[in-house]
Amino acid sequence: MTAPLEGPVIVGISAHFHDSACAVMVGGRLIAAAHEERFTRRKQDPGIPREALRHCLREAGLTIADVDCIAYYEDPAKKLDRQLWTALPDVPETGPHALFRFDADRPRREIREVLGFDGPVEIVEHHLSHAASAYYFSGFEDSAVLTVDAVGEWATTTWGRGTGADLDLLDEVEFPHSLGLLYSTITGHLGFEVNEGEYKVMGLAPYGVPRYADRVRELIDVTADGKFSLDLSYFDFRNPAGMGSERLAELLGLPPRMPESEIEQAHCDLARSIQTVTEETLLALAHRARRLVPSDNLCMAGGVALNVVAVRRIVEEGPFRDVFVQPAAGDAGGSLGAAAVAHRRLTGQRPSSERMRTALLGGAVPPSDVARKLRAAGTDGFLDFTDREPELLAAVAERLAAGKVIGWVHGRMEFGPRALGGRSILADPRGADTRDRINASVKMREGFRPFAPAVLAERAAEHFRLDHESPFMLETCEVVSPLDLPAITHVDRSARVQTVTEEANGRFYRLIKAFDERTGCPILLNTSFNLRGEPIVWTPEDALLCFLRSAIDCLVLEDFVIDREALPEVWRTWFENTRPSRGSAVSDTVYTLL
Repeated sequence: MTAPLEGPVIVGISAHFHDSACAVMVGGRLIAAAHEERFTRRKQDPGIPREALRHCLREAGLTIADVDCIAYYEDPAKKLDRQLWTALPDVPETGPHALFRFDADRPRREIREVLGFDGPVEIVEHHLSHAASAYYFSGFEDSAVLTVDAVGEWATTTWGRGTGADLDLLDEVEFPHSLGLLYSTITGHLGFEVNEGEYKVMGLAPYGVPRYADRVRELIDVTADGKFSLDLSYFDFRNPAGMGSERLAELLGLPPRMPESEIEQAHCDLARSIQTVTEETLLALAHRARRLVPSDNLCMAGGVALNVVAVRRIVEEGPFRDVFVQPAAGDAGGSLGAAAVAHRRLTGQRPSSERMRTALLGGAVPPSDVARKLRAAGTDGFLDFTDREPELLAAVAERLAAGKVIGWVHGRMEFGPRALGGRSILADPRGADTRDRINASVKMREGFRPFAPAVLAERAAEHFRLDHESPFMLETCEVVSPLDLPAITHVDRSARVQTVTEEANGRFYRLIKAFDERTGCPILLNTSFNLRGEPIVWTPEDALLCFLRSAIDCLVLEDFVIDREALPEVWRTWFENTRPSRGSAVSDTVYTLL
């Protein structure tokens, strides 16, 4: 692939906290973006994205010598100021390695020494990067902008205005007052990993009732004008053992849950309570955005914008006609925003004004490479459908209709946390035991966690209460299908929908179409192709290993199909002896209350 446009080549970088990533823009157009974790296989890899940069430049047909500017997604000096204010008293007790984090020169130094770039470096503040990642890729000519996360340099929430090429931040809430940290504190109290387990809290919430909501509201004061502050007596953000103070457990009347221990009804109720308060707060922030910026449009980014239930409430109850959420709304997406801001600074012009239609921004593996790697792995037991896509789709649709779970690798890799048909695990959404089976023996994760449906866009309204496109799985809606869809319907009758078009999704759309023609169901269960605690797969080797270590029935690698029974005997023996086993994290009591 060669660069399709003339103009400055700008690389955006996010790194040194979690989920580092790289994005490449040419002439104001986004060409490629990728997470470092996909290449290093280290979940949420925070390191400078050396491998992601190589990958994105190769995808763009460029080298480091072609790059005009690298943009970094936060201000290291301002971040250091906040880090020292927060943690300096504890540094001597944490060991000399902790000092490496307190190094404002590290980003520039590693851009020079690790990435090998000696050109100009633009520093873009964290929440401006978030805001730009949403506004400049929304397609709006004007918009209010709301960014909410744990913390950047000092800001934790910002309100902004986008008009044409201009983007300005108007107001902010500063650390330690943070809606993201409030949610993460309760996430940790519930025994889940912070920066990863927030999705689990959101999935657990519908199993409970908000009986702790009034106590959670005592933790945060939301004023009439839509700003907020935390009661800091309940928090200790410098404590590595947990961000809540002793007063938090006293207030809640619920001790911290030990990780991997049984989940009780009280934990479900606390999850529902923090989710309820978060939704209320985000609605207040959205109303303030409208008062500050009288636009019909809202752009959202920051990790809290990935709370799909809250986003749905903003869409349905908020004061805006159109809401755009950046599909990589967390820190990884800051690389897109930093690159966009740098383009604006260098050229005086807005990046491409088209709406972002796809998150398939990583590279693809040529089918010829897949065949070579399969043979090198020692198996000839695959079906080759080269140049026979209709037959491939018919074979896969037949397996899906028979209840098989499919590992699916095709085309470009997704950017962001969602699998969108590039690196997905697929199944029939009508299977009564499909969700439990995939959670227990494929994803190896908690049984309460829901799965998402991918639906033909033109058929979405028949099955979901959804009147607009949802290509990135960024909001929930009610399931209204005449079909019984237990595998993708959550306990509250909701689903996190992906609408699929042929233009944006190609072969994945045609697969769902083939499944619909066979079954009368234009929907597939779609979840990310990875095991619990691991990044989404990238290479054929990654996919093969995930296939072996799980109970996936069939692996589709581009034009090739491998059924489990066709694996060499030695592979199947190894699989049976090494496959991990994890039980459900939801107690029997919870299930009986559904």
